[in-house]
Amino acid sequence: MNGNVFDIRRFSTHDGEGIRTTVFLKGCPLSCVWCQNPEGIAPEILPVYFENRCIHCNTCAALSKNGGCTCTDGKVHLYKKAEEDWEKMIYECPSGALEMDAKIMSVQEVMEEIRKDAAFFRHGGGVTLSGGEPLMQYSFAAEILKSCREEGIHTALESSLYASEKAFRTVLAHLDMSFADLKLIDDEAHKKYVGVSNERIKANMEILLTSEIKDQVIVRTPMIPGITTDKANIMGIAAFISGIYPDVKYEILNYNPLAEAKYHLVDREFCFKEKQPKYTSAEMEQFKTWAQDAGVKNVIIES
Repeated sequence: MNGNVFDIRRFSTHDGEGIRTTVFLKGCPLSCVWCQNPEGIAPEILPVYFENRCIHCNTCAALSKNGGCTCTDGKVHLYKKAEEDWEKMIYECPSGALEMDAKIMSVQEVMEEIRKDAAFFRHGGGVTLSGGEPLMQYSFAAEILKSCREEGIHTALESSLYASEKAFRTVLAHLDMSFADLKLIDDEAHKKYVGVSNERIKANMEILLTSEIKDQVIVRTPMIPGITTDKANIMGIAAFISGIYPDVKYEILNYNPLAEAKYHLVDREFCFKEKQPKYTSAEMEQFKTWAQDAGVKNVIIES
């Protein structure tokens, strides 16, 4: 079984317990306007251009047969869905300015990469699947997790839970731990800023928070200025998840201003025209208080 993988990150300490290997699967059905990994949204494998590496030799434009790569006024422009021999263009690029944004890997190939870090897994680490949205490739994800468990490797998932019940249960069967996003409790706001209804997410959240691993679940909400940070949203999410499981762990994530730098690589616009600062410790404590007032006992703040 093969899947599209856009990154394998080693020595991660933020994606679960211990030192972990995080495998990023490509493709996401959401369109969050603040997406932290925009390179993982498109499900297909596409070329990407790094201007800072380019020496403007025009090799790529010369090899382009169908307008996929042009060079005008000293700037390279990609038309990523044009039918081109992208692999040849990448191979011939002398500066490494062209790459594909992911690669096709088999379960066995992923496991070979994971096993390189086996020494760390004996001391509380493990493997985390992230994305994109790993549930978009749920059969591939489940096979990786199953293989990890067969080798005694702790498994975790980072997910929006936007998937069919079948897809979610297929992956859940092989999980030791899960991070699950719930960004906006109001369905209309969710449609506006995330692109889909949150009904499927809430249904899968109930399955997760009543499952055998409910004590190993952390529900997360990123603090996005003016979108997810109002009192009604935080208290609404807190009331919803604590109503399912009173001992739920809820993590409030501080705003991450670094994602904007990736957007030019994927021809997308970031949601903010001006840079937004991270929230202060006092502001994060206020968010925590709102969640506690709405019924969550275990609130984690990431500042």
